[in-house]
Amino acid sequence: MAFFKLLRQSPLSARIGLAIVFINIAAAILAPVVAPYTETEIVGDVWLSVSKNHLMGTDHLGRDMFTRLLYGARNTIAIAFVTTMLSFAIGTICGFFAATLGGWTDLTLSRIVDIMMAFPTLIFALMVLSVTGTSITALILVIAMLDSTRVYRLSRAVAMDIEVMEFVEAARLRGERIWWLMRHEILPNAMPPLVAEFGLRFCFVFLFIAALSFLGLGLQPPTADWGGMVRENGGAISFGIFAALWPAGAIAFLTVGVNLIVDWFLHIASGLKD
Repeated sequence: MAFFKLLRQSPLSARIGLAIVFINIAAAILAPVVAPYTETEIVGDVWLSVSKNHLMGTDHLGRDMFTRLLYGARNTIAIAFVTTMLSFAIGTICGFFAATLGGWTDLTLSRIVDIMMAFPTLIFALMVLSVTGTSITALILVIAMLDSTRVYRLSRAVAMDIEVMEFVEAARLRGERIWWLMRHEILPNAMPPLVAEFGLRFCFVFLFIAALSFLGLGLQPPTADWGGMVRENGGAISFGIFAALWPAGAIAFLTVGVNLIVDWFLHIASGLKD
């Protein structure tokens, strides 16, 4: 009930963002039901135009673009969500530990993060994935480790501000352990900036996976992936066929929707009134 009350009070931009995200989630979940063909089925000639049998035409191999787009939503969004969750688990726990314990723990973790952030993210990911291979597990672990460094910096900064509060000092005097302090005192008070950062990190991971797929080191064919679909059909633009614009538009569509929700949440968390 509280959610629906908040939704009624939300601005139009937030409702549009929620609708965009809901459409993408529904497409990902219902892909096997809604899609007219299977993910890898060749159903016609190469780069056919839009018709009643092919709502978005066909791709460079003659597969239905609408079907591939639906399955691409399932693969891309699911992997981006799992990766973001893992990066937040690693970054938040390490950041809270560094802020709460301080000393050598803080110094060691911060220097490790500084070293990892010194390398350009895309180049570092390309280097590691070229060695480990491009399996889904490797893709998730590599991106999660790289993205956790950004989460670590934020969670550490937020936790250091909370850690000096009187209620945390009172809990220390009661003899509460570090894990209890992190879970019951620091985490609830750090949730607004972390939730907002989760939306931004999801967008970054989502776009990063699409970029890796575009470069050939993301999800591998015949698995449908929006970034890979842009790369596969990019040559069609030279012939005036805009097959690559469907997955590119889907990437932009979801990114805008998530950012609209993040903006709304940040407005709520700030306590500002319209």
